[in-house]
Amino acid sequence: MIVILKHGVTDEKRDQLIRWFESQGLGVDISKGEFQTILGLIGDVLSLDTDMIESLDIVQAIRRVTEPFKRCNRKFQPEDSIISAGDTLIGGGNFGIFAGPSSLESEEQVISIAKSLKASGANVLIGGAVNPRVTSYIIQEQNLREIGYLVSAKRATGMPVAKEILSVEDVPRYEDIDILLVGERNMTNYPLLAELGSMQKPVILKRSVSATLEELLMAAEYVMAGGNKNIILCERGIRTFSDYTKATLDIAAIPLLKELSHLPVIADASRSTGLGRLTGPVSKAICAAGADGLIIDVHNDPPHSAFNGNQAVTVESFASIAADISRIHEVITK
Repeated sequence: MIVILKHGVTDEKRDQLIRWFESQGLGVDISKGEFQTILGLIGDVLSLDTDMIESLDIVQAIRRVTEPFKRCNRKFQPEDSIISAGDTLIGGGNFGIFAGPSSLESEEQVISIAKSLKASGANVLIGGAVNPRVTSYIIQEQNLREIGYLVSAKRATGMPVAKEILSVEDVPRYEDIDILLVGERNMTNYPLLAELGSMQKPVILKRSVSATLEELLMAAEYVMAGGNKNIILCERGIRTFSDYTKATLDIAAIPLLKELSHLPVIADASRSTGLGRLTGPVSKAICAAGADGLIIDVHNDPPHSAFNGNQAVTVESFASIAADISRIHEVITK
């Protein structure tokens, strides 16, 4: 349920009403816009006397929210959420380009790519990927090296950095990483989501290949229930009957998620198809669909990449794609 307060309500009267709701065993999320304040009530609201509440002089209206996701629901917060990482803003008309190599092979390679990406318009350096064909202890060793490479590139360029996090135990190692990425395999890793909910660091939450939009939003709800509202939803492609691409990009999910939720929505232009030659057209489609950003896998030498070379584009190709995206975004936001 949401309670819409009248314009000009004093903080004292608002807080008095909030305390009353909390005394009824309800959680209260506050969304304060330019012209109105909305109180989102979390919990069992069936016993509330809605007629009495609506008769209060500070209440404009009451609306019931039927969807199971509450905190990330646009009915709770009509205005777009804007997520910040360093000087980079995502959402609310701010477009983010997350770019970098899946295969982080040396500090020099990562810094060189990062400098090129920044010059071409990338906002966030994102890198590294889990290789399911190696053992767990090798993954951990590789992960630590990759974090070091990204942090060095961050110091060299000033770009915020993002990296996939695999488990609760990894959290202390990611202190210098600006944005934590929850991969599609971990979308329902509830201990990890709960841990990220206790932090205030931005989180990119990727949709699983078999997840519905409601399941993705419920995963976001799980993080937000812990107090972290800095969530970025990511469409990364779903499993269908296609036999030519790694997955099928659900382009309709972008406007649908933005209709359902106030959280920023981005899409993975590289992993959704697994084919670097499709990254350009797919990136344009993502931008034209109204996304708040996208992820692109960029490598200095894709044919000789140690991992995921088939889905990466060159730094030169990225520069061209970024320029096209910039023009499309300028047109659709006029």
